[in-house]
Formats: sequence, C-alpha cells, structure tokens
Amino acid sequence: MSSELIFLSGFIIFILIMMAIDLGLFGKSNKPVSIKQAGIMSAVWITLALIFYALILRYGHLLHHVDSFAALQQVNVQNFHHLTLDPNDLSGSLAIYRKNLGLEFITGYVVEYALSVDNIFVMVLIFTAFAVNPKYYHKVLLWGIIGAIVMRFLFIFLGATLISQFHWILYLFGAFLVYTGVMMFINRDEQDKIDPENHKIVKFASKYFAVHPKFEGGKFFIKIDGRKLITPLFLVLMIIEVTDLVFAVDSIPAIFSITKDPYIVFFSNIFAILGLRSMFFLLVNIIEKFHYLKIGLSVLLSFIGLKMLAANYVDQIGLTTGNSLLIILGILAISIIASLVFPKKEEPAK
Repeated sequence: MSSELIFLSGFIIFILIMMAIDLGLFGKSNKPVSIKQAGIMSAVWITLALIFYALILRYGHLLHHVDSFAALQQVNVQNFHHLTLDPNDLSGSLAIYRKNLGLEFITGYVVEYALSVDNIFVMVLIFTAFAVNPKYYHKVLLWGIIGAIVMRFLFIFLGATLISQFHWILYLFGAFLVYTGVMMFINRDEQDKIDPENHKIVKFASKYFAVHPKFEGGKFFIKIDGRKLITPLFLVLMIIEVTDLVFAVDSIPAIFSITKDPYIVFFSNIFAILGLRSMFFLLVNIIEKFHYLKIGLSVLLSFIGLKMLAANYVDQIGLTTGNSLLIILGILAISIIASLVFPKKEEPAK
C-alpha cells in the first residue's frame, strides 16, 4: 500500500470516528445546540486542524513518500511549488517542503472557512423559509456535511486530474472567481429570498417522489399505508446539499490557487467543512451584524482569481503563499472590524 493511500485512509478513518463521536454526543439530543456547545465544537475542530498542520510540518514528506532529493524535486515540479531546494541538503530541503505544505494547508483552511460564512447566510434563509424547528438544525447539517464530504472528494480529485492534463483550466478558474467576486460586490445589498413552494428542488422532488405535506419530528422519511414518503425535513437537506454544491464551484478553485496538491486541497477543505456546522450555531443569531463581510468575501474571491490569472508573475512580485495568507487575513479582519465599528442602520418601521 502506498504512503499516499495510507495517509488518505488514515485521515478518512479519523474523520469518520470524529463524526461518530459528534453524532453520539449531539445527534440524540432533542434540544437545539447551545452557544456554549457550539463554542466547544468550534474550538475542538480548530484545534484538530492546527494539530494536523503540526503533523504536516513534521511528517508531510510522507504524504507523497518523498525519501530522496529526486523524489522531492519531482513532487516540487508536479505541484508547481517552485521551492528553492539544495541537492546537497536533503534534510533542509525536506523541511522547506514540509513548511510549504503546511502553509498551503492552513491558507486553504482559512479561505474555505471564510467562504463558508456566505454559506451560513443561505442556510439561515433555508431553515427560516421552511420553518424548521431549531432542534433539528444539527441533524440536517450533519447529514448535509456527510454528503458534502463525498462531493468535495470527487470534485477535488477530478479537478486535480483536469489541471494536470490541461493547465489552462487554472486561468478559466481565475476568470470565474474574479467574475464571482465582482457580481457578489454588485449584488451585496440585495435581499436573498427563498420561496418554499416554488423552489426548484421542491418542484423536482414533488414531481419524482412522494412528498409528505408536513414535518414529522426529526424524520427524513415516513411510511404511510405501506408507502414511503419523504418529509419536508428531507427537502431541506436536499436544498442544503445543492447549495453546498454551488458553493463548492467557488471554494475549490479558490484553494487550487493556493496549492495544486489535491491532498492538501482535500484536507483543508474537509477540516473547514467540519467546522462549518459549529460555526453556524455560533453565528446564526448574529450573522446579520457582519454586513461588510460580503464585500470582504467579494474582494477575497477577486484577489484569488487575479492571482490565478497572474500565476506566471506572482513569484516575481514576491506574492508567496505566506504573503497571500497575510493579505487574506487582512481582508477578513478589515471587513469584520468595519462591520462592528460601523453597525448597519436599522430601517425605520413602516
């Protein structure tokens, strides 16, 4: 068995164990997740991501079984890291390589985590529009994230394969991210609305499946007269899965601008997704306070897209992964601080 397969298998097993623990601790409860629980969950996932970052710094070379300078040079060229390596100092070169991998992981993690906030805006709208009881939010999000992990796995490794065969796709990704960022900025003040009755997923499900007209507690399915029907809660889950699919179209190319290593893209993506659920419960009641965040995210996407379009020049101007991380953190910090310092004016009651 290759070291890559061992690394990936170990990661997936770890994630499954953590999700099983999470399901056991919170999945059987009929109470909404409290802010305290959400804070603990968030701290746990962030800590685990930082521990994984430390593991990459120590053992990252094992990911691709890099045990010689030739192997290191090959990985360096394949993943477009452009690191300055010394053939006479394998140990030092491996340390540089691991540091670069770790920096790419943590940068990708921050980008995905930040973009997930926009996902939270939409999730709040979905739950509100369908009048979902808050005590079932956790169950829907948990199963939604399981589906998201599978979809991200397929998307990331398919994307990596396409990039390795057709490098010009990166420029297509870059142009798309710039377009998305510009459109997000233009439409930043538009109020998103969801019409449960006329939603495309609801119409699709109603056409091809038997849909029960009302919620049945936390059940996704219900059997009536020997006939299995899907409940509105399952419709909500379907909508959240499709929503994540749409967001993945932005977030995955964004992380490919940071690293071409599909394993690092996958690891950073999954850690951020797993932390999304707890972040949702932390922000669900205060998300509207961060009204400048969409502007920050639009600038972030545009910056990443421009960086992809100027890939041949970023090294010349000193736009390293470390500098990119500082710029990304700066964009996020400014948008959050501006939201708090200049709160949104409440519209007068009509």
